[in-house]
Amino acid sequence: MSKRDYYEILGISRDASPEEIKKAYRKMALKHHPDKNPDDETAEAKFKEAAEAYEILGNPEKRSRYDQFGHAGTSSQFGGGGFGGGMSMDDIFSQFGDIFGGAFGGGFSGFGSAGAGGRQAGRRANKGSNLRLKVKLTLEDILKGTEKKIKVNKYVACKPCSGSGAKDGKSFRTCSTCNGAGRVTRVTNTILGQMQTASVCPNCSGEGQSIDEKCSSCYGNGIVRDEEVISINVPAGVEEGMQLSLSGKGNAAPRGGIPGDLIVLVEEVPDSKLVRDGMNLLHDHHISFPQAAMGTSIDVPTLEGKARIKIEPGTQPGKVLRLKGKGLPSVNSYGRGDLLVNINIWTPQKLSAEEREILKQMDESENFKPKPKKGDKSFFERMKAAFN
Repeated sequence: MSKRDYYEILGISRDASPEEIKKAYRKMALKHHPDKNPDDETAEAKFKEAAEAYEILGNPEKRSRYDQFGHAGTSSQFGGGGFGGGMSMDDIFSQFGDIFGGAFGGGFSGFGSAGAGGRQAGRRANKGSNLRLKVKLTLEDILKGTEKKIKVNKYVACKPCSGSGAKDGKSFRTCSTCNGAGRVTRVTNTILGQMQTASVCPNCSGEGQSIDEKCSSCYGNGIVRDEEVISINVPAGVEEGMQLSLSGKGNAAPRGGIPGDLIVLVEEVPDSKLVRDGMNLLHDHHISFPQAAMGTSIDVPTLEGKARIKIEPGTQPGKVLRLKGKGLPSVNSYGRGDLLVNINIWTPQKLSAEEREILKQMDESENFKPKPKKGDKSFFERMKAAFN
């Protein structure tokens, strides 16, 4: 089943401003919040759908990729990190809860239940920082897609305390200021009546608990520096400068928070024989004058081995031959480009006396005088025709 357009989900135009996107998401999330729609079985799905749309459109980089490549640009391997049904309600509340303030009684979810790892929905979740690195790809890698295993030095969860920061993962106590909620609610009397505001607890920084005895390995942070081998599945057809995003593979967050993402920048390794031009590949091939005059067959390199092509008698320099379907695929899987072979005539730079005599006789022959045909296209016209 294909996904709906994210702009359609939020009911906004494609040129909507960041503030308009945020406002539209808030409206949709409030409308479909499960607590406000207890008898509607589809409310939670619509609530998550709106969160997924905002997760993409609310991020300038992800929005740009979505505008360019559609849903193909939002996959976990291609810069997206969309929820795709993989995030829980608590994850959404932790990531976007600040947009709603006290709309649901000081704790955005309104569920009042504990989330993953015993964290209440109202508590603040730490977010690990993103990591960026480059991956070098050959044209062969880009042709079929590939898996790259990369060793990354980053922050990971501390093993002795399981990332909690507390000795043995148990030395916690509930914050006395917020009673474990992670947020405090204040009521202010105004001329318009009482106003209620919710904010992060200043005592526990929104975590809802404090550590009695810190872990000796991470000193209470819950994270340590270490190396991790990460597999990156690169789709076929990617281009120089594209970014792949691996959700949750960045730096771990302190004390069991949400890990950051790993942003992978694609870098193409130059090929010695083929040059990329979008989905097409270009190759310069030199033949001798006798071969051009009499015709021949030559082998040209492709990404899948050599291909034999025929050179017609009388071939002129600058002739471009097209091998259909021997280029690169589209990242959206819309067909495959061509291999364009530009034929050049090699002129020898040193001649023997005998060779000079033969060429002199050829030059005196009327058959070897230049005879451009009427209507012959110029070099620029031929190149334009070859690439269109």
